[in-house]
Amino acid sequence: MSKGFVLLAEGTDYIKQAALCAMSLKSSGNKYPITLLTCDNVPDKYKHLFENILDIPWYKKNDSVFKTENRWKIYHASPYEQTIVLDTDVLVLQDLEFWWNFLERYDLYYIDKVYTYRKEKVVDRYYRKTFIANNLPNLYNGIHYFRKSNLAHEFYKWVELVSNNWELFYGQYCKEHYPKQPSMDVTVAIVTKILDLDNDITNKQYPYPYFVHMKPRIQGWVKDVPSSWQKKVGTYLTDDLKLKIGNHLQDTIFHYTENDFVTDEVLEKYESKFS
Repeated sequence: MSKGFVLLAEGTDYIKQAALCAMSLKSSGNKYPITLLTCDNVPDKYKHLFENILDIPWYKKNDSVFKTENRWKIYHASPYEQTIVLDTDVLVLQDLEFWWNFLERYDLYYIDKVYTYRKEKVVDRYYRKTFIANNLPNLYNGIHYFRKSNLAHEFYKWVELVSNNWELFYGQYCKEHYPKQPSMDVTVAIVTKILDLDNDITNKQYPYPYFVHMKPRIQGWVKDVPSSWQKKVGTYLTDDLKLKIGNHLQDTIFHYTENDFVTDEVLEKYESKFS
């Protein structure tokens, strides 16, 4: 049965992020193929990083802040029977074979736990006000898994419906702290609630899988919380691609969240391994 990773990228910045993510997957020993979904031009120097570069089907130009309009299409576009979907703004710093072995028990899986760069479990009451106020499942869309199945197909039909009618559904399910923009985290949580799947598509008891989430207000900083985490703590990437944030080695999935993390220096260090 085929397995692979899928990334969706819209815009030049996201193409660079997708290339960096692909290089991090390969440099960490991940053996499964990577598919890029995009309707943008991919520079020649990055094309070899992807086993497939496919057009986003039924493409609709993205106007929202979080670029959510096309993300429900990943399920239909994936060429694999089993897929791990990654946001482009992540570095994969470990071999995910253990993840695959765990996830293949499920038809669909979303992560419900994230950690700080110091590996402290996050209890997010700042960015998750909508979830708390409306009793929505605390799921993260940034890294998730599906296998082609009846359950996953039904789920993503609902994700399409909510995505295309987000104001209507958010008005019903997010009456408190109503989001001003569509969010895939919120959309997935609403669909999970509608279908009563909270206990079927995640595992609250198991400590894995998880990722490090670098939004600044969940890092445990009590005073002088900056708008960008990079203003508070240093980033150190060695020539052999070991990443430290402050004094803390990162060795799992690192969700850096900020576009300007992808500097020429970071790209060049990875590109030197794949030239």
